[in-house]
Amino acid sequence: MADPYHNNIYHQGDGDSYGTYGQGGQDGYGYQTDYPPQEEDAASDATEGHDEEDQMYEGEYQGIPHPDEVKAARRAARAKARTVADAVSEQEELAEQYEDIMEDCGHGKFQWTLFVVLGLALMADSVECFVVALVLPSAEKDMCLSHAEKGMLGLIVFLGMMFGAFIWGGLADKVGRRKCLIIVLAMNCISAFFSSFAQGYGFFLFFRLFSGIGIGGSVPIVYSYFSEFLQMNKRGEHLSWLCMFWMMGGIYASFTAWGIIPRYGWGFSMGTEFQFHSWRVFVLVCALPAIAAFVGLIFMPESPRFLLENAKHDEAWMILKQVHDTNWRAKGEPERVFTVTHIKIPKTQEDEFIEIQTATGTAFQRWVVRTLTLTKLVMKNVLSLFGRDLRLATLLMAIIWFTMAFSFYGLSVWFPDMIKHLQHEEYESKLKVFHREKVEQFHFNFSLENQVHKEGEYINDKFIDIEMKSVKFEDSLFVDCFFENIRSTETIFENCTIRSTVFYDTDLYEEKFIDCTFENVTFLHNKKGCHLDYEEENDVLVYLVSFLGSLAVLPGNIISALFMDKIGRIKIIGGSMLISAGCTFFLFLSFSQAAIIAWQCLFCGVSVAAWNGIQVITVELYPASKRATAFGVLNAICKLAAILGSSIFASFVGITKVIPILLSCIALVGGGVLALKLPETREKVLL
Repeated sequence: MADPYHNNIYHQGDGDSYGTYGQGGQDGYGYQTDYPPQEEDAASDATEGHDEEDQMYEGEYQGIPHPDEVKAARRAARAKARTVADAVSEQEELAEQYEDIMEDCGHGKFQWTLFVVLGLALMADSVECFVVALVLPSAEKDMCLSHAEKGMLGLIVFLGMMFGAFIWGGLADKVGRRKCLIIVLAMNCISAFFSSFAQGYGFFLFFRLFSGIGIGGSVPIVYSYFSEFLQMNKRGEHLSWLCMFWMMGGIYASFTAWGIIPRYGWGFSMGTEFQFHSWRVFVLVCALPAIAAFVGLIFMPESPRFLLENAKHDEAWMILKQVHDTNWRAKGEPERVFTVTHIKIPKTQEDEFIEIQTATGTAFQRWVVRTLTLTKLVMKNVLSLFGRDLRLATLLMAIIWFTMAFSFYGLSVWFPDMIKHLQHEEYESKLKVFHREKVEQFHFNFSLENQVHKEGEYINDKFIDIEMKSVKFEDSLFVDCFFENIRSTETIFENCTIRSTVFYDTDLYEEKFIDCTFENVTFLHNKKGCHLDYEEENDVLVYLVSFLGSLAVLPGNIISALFMDKIGRIKIIGGSMLISAGCTFFLFLSFSQAAIIAWQCLFCGVSVAAWNGIQVITVELYPASKRATAFGVLNAICKLAAILGSSIFASFVGITKVIPILLSCIALVGGGVLALKLPETREKVLL
């Protein structure tokens, strides 16, 4: 039977061989890290003039072990574990080899550069979650949106991200992490551009959906991609630091929204058909993190682990050498030599099948065959997550992702909606009611707000250049009145009689007159569309709540990053979810806007540690060939939970706070307890 793994040997220059895997060592797994002996004449210029005493390790006198000694001790421990085990699979052997290589490459300039680039991509995903919520107060007026249309616009982004996570996560395991991430970022940039110019609701909705499908794939790819450039003892900490960019995305979105949207003069118009208000400028600005990540990613290489899984040894070797040389050159040790010459890699039959099929036929036929084959391989990979080896882990992770997202996103919608509800209650408490008032030959040159006029009589009156906000005329009579240049919000005329009256240049449409009687009434030059009132519709509290909610996760991010590798992923997840569940009970004490904002900050600050742990352990539980696929499936479940949670929690605003609090608490407790059943992965190499 043929060995499903084969060795490719990469020869350097004039035939000198550095080090090899699979030779030497009592455990049958040798890895040569010592540099090849150099003759005296062959000493490099970099070391000329230095003797051994000058190169003495500075921590030796302090009793600090040399990094090379620590590295050797870790390898010896892993080798001992392999000898204790009954059998080591070839997949595990490849994982051990790759871990040893990453330890030799070190952690330095290359990883930090990639950290920033991928962080910007993660930031773009965060911004996408905030865009619609921040522009909705203005967009609903600009495009005259109904409550149903506003609700759909809020959900469509998460719906797109759900499909995007599933699709692009699966493709990243077959096409490549870097290539798929470039595509999803390009989709997000293009969609942001076109959605900012879309005048109709339908086009705007479509482009936001398209944007969500694109950027939804960024999270599964970013974490899978970055983890494959990290060694085991750095993985948990630096993946947690990467989560900081999600917080930065929320701060960036809320800060730029506050700086741009209220500035009405930042827009322009071309007649009445094309309006480009400042909220559309904000939509464009929100694409900047994706654009920056897209540009940076062009200069980044593909994941070498992905290349090895797809039998592309030489490309992987070159990238690993690039990582090694970049890091050690930046540390001032350019003389360090990359000693690897060949690595065991799996021989994948599926990719050969694709190439054989696509070698013949027309371009369209080749595209169809490759697309169908890729679809088949992706679905096969998805189904393999529920195989005997991964079934339990996948089920537990799916429940944990769902419960965490259901509570977090549900409360994220509930907090601002409750603040609006309290504002509305306070506003209604100041309602003024006028009964049977009779006004004749009066010129109304002041705005009317938060008023109800019942059984009034208005004869030969003028309403000119005024605003009507939350005004209701009920069972009233208007005779020989003149309305000119009226802007109204939530204003209605109910069961009124209107005679010999002219409405000139107003936005009082037919739907604002309920069961009214018209006699000799004229409507001239009605205003088109819905007006924007930036002073009223863009309360700074909207941006403040978003900003504080994002900033509040900073302590949780720092603590989880510092302790992720010390106390383990499981304790971080379980502890954070259980403490978050306890925090939800304080919401029963939220009787004011300030109290709700305070509890929101507390909840976000505690729960972010669980998010970081969940994302780290998701990367570590699955092998390289299924890593992005598994992350994509679980992230799609997360977005589904977000849709359900936000819809359910929002429906109880103004009715009761008991059900949302109990639902979130039960979900967090259940997820936190199940998290304690997961295997600890902090000392596990990436398969």
